[in-house]
Amino acid sequence: MVTHHLLENNSVLNTFIKEIRDQSIQKDAMRFRRNIERIGEILSYELSKELNYSKEKTRTVLGEKNSEVLNNDLVICSILRAGLPLHQGILNYFDTAENAFISAHRDHSKNDTEFEIKVAYFAAPSLEGKTLIIADPMLATGKSM
Repeated sequence: MVTHHLLENNSVLNTFIKEIRDQSIQKDAMRFRRNIERIGEILSYELSKELNYSKEKTRTVLGEKNSEVLNNDLVICSILRAGLPLHQGILNYFDTAENAFISAHRDHSKNDTEFEIKVAYFAAPSLEGKTLIIADPMLATGKSM
């Protein structure tokens, strides 16, 4: 697996990350959600560079043209609720992808300092032979993974 550190190079992504961290901007729910959606779009573009492509002929008014087109069957899986704007940003680029959803929550019933992740809902198409994209901004602990 290849790891890309997108924040190492300056891009507009840095601005969106800064804004979702900013306490005053976090109070603007629409801007916060939209920035997460934008981050999903940028991540999708970067992710698209690692996917499989195949040549397809396209008939144009000037003749035929070979184009490289996406050759992956994608499933975007969102961890509800924080993952929804990220999911939408990814779906904006991969609009033929199938969707999956997981609802999970923290169970603090044992004590106040430790918790388990309880999955309350899971819906997904078959993942056989498909590429799974997990849309989870992991805003808190990241333990839902």
